[in-house]
Amino acid sequence: MHTDTLDLRAEADAVLAELVGAPEGSARLREDQWQAVEALVRERRRALVVQRTGWGKSAVYFVATALLRRRGSGPTVIISPLLALMRNQVESAARAGIQARTINSANPEEWETIHEEVGRGETDVLLISPERLNSVDFRDQVLPRLAATTGLLVVDEAHCISDWGHDFRPDYRRLRSMLSELPAGVPVLATTATANARVTADVAEQLGTGAGEALVLRGPLERESLRLGVVHLPDAAHRMAWLAEHLEDLRGSGIVYTLTVAAAEETTAFLRGRGFRVASYTGRTENADRLQAEADLRENRVKALVATSALGMGYDKPDLGFVVHLGSPSSPIAYYQQVGRAGRGVAHADVLLLPGKEDEAIWRFFADSAFPPEARVRETLTALATAGRPLSVPALEAAVDLRRSRLESMLKVLDVDGAVQRVKGGWTATGAEWVYDAERYAWVARQRAAEQQAMREYASTSRCRMEFLRRQLDDEGAAPCGRCDNCAGPWADPAVSADALTGAAKELDRPGVEVEPRRMWPTGMPALGVQLKGRIPAGEQCSPGRALGRLSDIGWGNRLRPLLTGDAPDGPVPDDVLRAAVSVLAAWASSPGGWASPAPDGPGRPVGVVAVPSRTRPELVGSLARALADIGRLPFLGSLTYTGPDGAGAAGRSNSAQRLRALSGALAVPGELSEALAGAPGPLLLVDDYTESGWTLAVAARLLRQEGGGPVLPLVLATSG
Repeated sequence: MHTDTLDLRAEADAVLAELVGAPEGSARLREDQWQAVEALVRERRRALVVQRTGWGKSAVYFVATALLRRRGSGPTVIISPLLALMRNQVESAARAGIQARTINSANPEEWETIHEEVGRGETDVLLISPERLNSVDFRDQVLPRLAATTGLLVVDEAHCISDWGHDFRPDYRRLRSMLSELPAGVPVLATTATANARVTADVAEQLGTGAGEALVLRGPLERESLRLGVVHLPDAAHRMAWLAEHLEDLRGSGIVYTLTVAAAEETTAFLRGRGFRVASYTGRTENADRLQAEADLRENRVKALVATSALGMGYDKPDLGFVVHLGSPSSPIAYYQQVGRAGRGVAHADVLLLPGKEDEAIWRFFADSAFPPEARVRETLTALATAGRPLSVPALEAAVDLRRSRLESMLKVLDVDGAVQRVKGGWTATGAEWVYDAERYAWVARQRAAEQQAMREYASTSRCRMEFLRRQLDDEGAAPCGRCDNCAGPWADPAVSADALTGAAKELDRPGVEVEPRRMWPTGMPALGVQLKGRIPAGEQCSPGRALGRLSDIGWGNRLRPLLTGDAPDGPVPDDVLRAAVSVLAAWASSPGGWASPAPDGPGRPVGVVAVPSRTRPELVGSLARALADIGRLPFLGSLTYTGPDGAGAAGRSNSAQRLRALSGALAVPGELSEALAGAPGPLLLVDDYTESGWTLAVAARLLRQEGGGPVLPLVLATSG
């Protein structure tokens, strides 16, 4: 090894010691880490590092940053997907004297100051969320300066670049533009722990665009500290009871993953009721509460965070002792990534999967992220080309029948492909030719289906579980681990006590969630021929309502999904569902603002029951409405009707504008119901089976109130989420 190489290696090891807080001379980069650092600092190359979670990828880019800064390079820019990761990395950098700042959705008030600090050369590392790359101001004003001055570009969780991967994020595609604009000789490091061979090749190709072939450093994905297992239990109540019975037996503190926000909240409430110190961590958790939850887990002040995939990437707690999944993720690669949070700095950590019968129904419910069909894409391009002005996403919803999240994702892909451009005021078409890659999109859809099948096989396999996961990631060195329940025998006791099971069943059987009403009409309705805009007048609004549960619940969701699926047979309301509806009404009546409460702003007791018409489940809705009327000693006033053959169901899972257009003029108050309303002025109980967008309830309430009805109180069996 040459003298200059030896000197650089010694300098790198000294920086590592500062980074980990070790005495000088006591820390040393491993050979594979050093190979990456040398490629970045001495050779100024582009490199892709595919290594297991806990390997030390952040050490590579922080050490490289310190060395490059000492040699006069500009700041390191790190594209990082999650706030938890950013916060961890800012703290890590400070230990080595590296000044790190972050630009993300949680700190907009600091952006201007940070931009100035970067301009003055005071910042060594700038962490940016990928969503910033798609911001017009950032892209046009900040990004060019960054590209010109960056000393090292780091792309963390680089599998997100590739739409062949399990967690493709369109915002990451903007990196192609940044890569092409970097001056010659600026090193680039991409890192991930979850890339199979195809994703690795795709990311490496994108990294090497215009800069020669990228160096790929791929290591074995074995995690010697993890002991994997699967516990099969009959239902959600047994899984919750098992958790309450055995959580304390698991080492240290850890993470309990659920598939939905509702399940996380249910599980947190149940465990707290059983005396456990746990916190919920989901996409709905406020930023301040996330910070507190992360700190509480890091300092072992809680036994577990009950989390959704919002905690999937980036949270760093080396001594995390366990990861338990209540329900199977839809991808074994995503599962490998999540369980990789555990056992990074301890010799032993336990990983358990508790699959549920409802898992696949939940996968289907959230499976609307595939790239839209060509007709919808062409509609979007035509709408933008003919508008004569930029269109916002809400305005586009009036022209394109896609849900907002899917529309936004599609626009980001089209933006990177050069077909559209995000500008002040919205989106415009560029006029560039664009080809719909049907073969690629179909392959990606098949890949998602294959991942789901692999996850089923993981839960049932008799082979080594770690070997199974490693083979899913094309790890050529995969071999039996000798530790999992299939290699060494079952190690998790499936038994639950009658007391724990009773408590879990009681928690899951408690029905009732609030249904928030719509208060504003969607943007762009006049362009669709529907003269509704702005705020819905108070005298035409629907009141807050109630549902038995969410379809994403693991309690009532499990009971309601089979009743409300598209192919479920129609029939009278089941007795247990009716009892639950009565229970919800009783609790609602006595709640603050309920019709039986003494609060002066309460709507008052309903004077009658009205049903929403259903084309798919008329007997279910009708029998529920009539039964509630009988039990409550209220008159059943009748049902609204459809005015044409298409009906309200024609829009399916559309966006708000399209849904409201389908409903406009489709519902009516028949003469006999109008007469009944005239004879019974006052609050009305409006009964339906399901609400997703809230627009059916909003339109129905407006019609009833225009006919002289009082406040409309909706009761539905289920909400979407």
